[in-house]
Amino acid sequence: MKKKLFSIPLIIAVILSLAAVSCGAATTSPGTEPGSGNAGVVNVYNWGEYIDDSIFADFTKETGIKVNYTTFASNEEMYSKLKLGGSSYDVIIPSDYMIARLIDEGMLEKLDFSNIPNYSLIDAKYKNLAYDPTDEYSVAYMTGTVGIIYNTKTITDNIDSWSALFDPKYTGQILMFDNPRDAFGIALTYLGFDPNTTNTDEINQAFELLRQQKPLLQAYVMDQIFDKLESGEAAIGPYYAGDYLTMRENNPDLKFVLPKEGSNWFVDAMCVPKGAANKKNAELFINFMSSTDAALKNMDVTGYVSASAEAAKQYGATLSPEDYAIMFPDDETRARLFVYANLPAEILTLYDQLWVQLKS
Repeated sequence: MKKKLFSIPLIIAVILSLAAVSCGAATTSPGTEPGSGNAGVVNVYNWGEYIDDSIFADFTKETGIKVNYTTFASNEEMYSKLKLGGSSYDVIIPSDYMIARLIDEGMLEKLDFSNIPNYSLIDAKYKNLAYDPTDEYSVAYMTGTVGIIYNTKTITDNIDSWSALFDPKYTGQILMFDNPRDAFGIALTYLGFDPNTTNTDEINQAFELLRQQKPLLQAYVMDQIFDKLESGEAAIGPYYAGDYLTMRENNPDLKFVLPKEGSNWFVDAMCVPKGAANKKNAELFINFMSSTDAALKNMDVTGYVSASAEAAKQYGATLSPEDYAIMFPDDETRARLFVYANLPAEILTLYDQLWVQLKS
């Protein structure tokens, strides 16, 4: 959580660093499977603000494999890109419910764990989860929660409920997730419904609530929330706990709360898309990312909790009691959290239709 956005000098430094390292390695065109795993490239597709970019040079130095890195803002954006021909990616890092969907639709490769010995470092509580019960397609990367982030100078009320995002007195200051699963999940939870409901009447009630909320909003956002909340341009919005720690470094007036009605607890995991050209390189990258050193670097920059047991333990020891409670919820808090499940195709279609209607 030491940085948020790449500065221009940093981008140039990283490019030069990678170029210098790759000059000493065997050169391989993108999309070529080197076989030995000691040369070539790996094409990684990840969330924005979700990695320490300096580890790319570390990985290249260790393996001779260059990292081509691009980002997405939501699971739905990533899914659409894959459906439109995303086999050019070798590693993707979706969330739990999206991993289940990708498995169901035959869009992931089974992993060769002989190339991922650091899988043994992953905490057992992140193995055999419902989205990948046999642990054949994924290796857990980071975990976290969704809550409300708000500016305590602008909003002096003690926020503890999703109701704040639907309150007219904050009109023009409210931000909302720019993806259907999170937006509908918040609305359903606030209404007292199961966020994984397949009841169309409940989903339509959530849509009506979101429709009423729309005139109150300043914007629908994903990564744009950083600039808007840090600068004070907006005052309140839902986002991820790890990003809150990063954002607070630039604006100490921000506060994070898990709403009393409940919220999402997620696990993001590393997977290999079907047809990936550099599968072995992908597995070597997953193995590297699962190491304690890489996990610690990633946690330090992103603020999220790694699935690596030892790294998470070391990271937790560096946090204040307040931040520890946010990043490592106790049992009482965990009882209010839920995990998104993969939904039937007809419900996903309904979500898409309602989302287009809402945004139009």
